[in-house]
Amino acid sequence: MSRTLTVIVFPGGHNWPLFVAEDKGLFAREEIDVVVTPTPGSVYQLTNLIAGTFDIGMTAIDNVIAYDEGQGEVRVDGTPDLFAFMGGNHGFLSLVVQPEIRACADLKGAALSVDALTTGFAFVLRKMLALGGLGQGDYRLVPVGGTLERWRALQQRAHAGTLLGTPFDLMGEAAGLRVLGKAVEALGSYEALVGATRRSWASAHRAELAGFIRAYVGALGWLFDRANRAEAIEILLKRLPQMAPALAAKTYDVFCAPGTGFHPRAALDIEGVLTALRLRSEYARMPLADPGKYYDLSYYTAAMAGR
Repeated sequence: MSRTLTVIVFPGGHNWPLFVAEDKGLFAREEIDVVVTPTPGSVYQLTNLIAGTFDIGMTAIDNVIAYDEGQGEVRVDGTPDLFAFMGGNHGFLSLVVQPEIRACADLKGAALSVDALTTGFAFVLRKMLALGGLGQGDYRLVPVGGTLERWRALQQRAHAGTLLGTPFDLMGEAAGLRVLGKAVEALGSYEALVGATRRSWASAHRAELAGFIRAYVGALGWLFDRANRAEAIEILLKRLPQMAPALAAKTYDVFCAPGTGFHPRAALDIEGVLTALRLRSEYARMPLADPGKYYDLSYYTAAMAGR
């Protein structure tokens, strides 16, 4: 009998492995039924993940760190016991701005949108702007919500720019917006999306979590096989019918690029986690140095041993 897992995600093409695992029967093979819910933003995602409304969240490692350290965007009841159990990707983050913005200096006095002010990728944006010569007082950050919400705000010219992941950066360029820089080029290794859950839930649901990990890793292996490219694009378009086929093809080439795409086998990038810790230490003014506090790969190891 299948066991149901509830997973909350930010909407977008980065959920491709989940789509593949469902479509190719990889979840069914593990006798799990995965129900995916899109979130409007990190506050909704993290508060409900901590409260137990959802079992698993595909979220930014910085969100895990922030809420575990009591630095989340909002206060939560009880003590969060979140941890990352596998890696995902570097976020494919680009600083996308209005067409008239040609350099960071042009953003002086401007408003830029973020998901939340104290979590997620806000510190990535601040560091990129600092490297571009702007101080904290030179611009204003506005909390808007997840990628889709920020994309819509940018289209409406509500803000001068924001960080967007693929395919939204590609969509922005096609619409005449400008990509001012990429996070991985500015920061080097950075761990963005991870699989996260509560330690209490994981301990009580080892078999289900192992099945989820194996199915996800299996989906990545299928995606990286370029013989499956055409079918993979069909799967994405079935889940995101508003996406143009040409954009889906470009997105595949970004997500499955060797070395810069999805993390092969969903491996956690420890150096990337350290980058997230350094950013939080700098901008939240709270020294953090132990990445092992925020992940536990024993579930991943056990899942892979059972393949």
